[in-house]
Amino acid sequence: MLDEGRYASISEMARAERIERGFMGRILRLALLAPDLVEAVLNGTQGAELSLPGLLEGVPVVWGEQGCVTASASRGA
Repeated sequence: MLDEGRYASISEMARAERIERGFMGRILRLALLAPDLVEAVLNGTQGAELSLPGLLEGVPVVWGEQGCVTASASRGA
């Protein structure tokens, strides 16, 4: 909706969708997941370390670093 120009900002979109702005920002970060992680989630092969609560805590923007985070989560680090 931001890309389409329907909303000018995250704050505007959150207000219109009746979602807290901070939560909206965390949800939008999921759009930055690496393609292989998205594919794993869609295939159901992602493992427990890629839970929604874990992803909402934040993942690196750089795709190459995302695998390191999920791998360390699965080892309990």
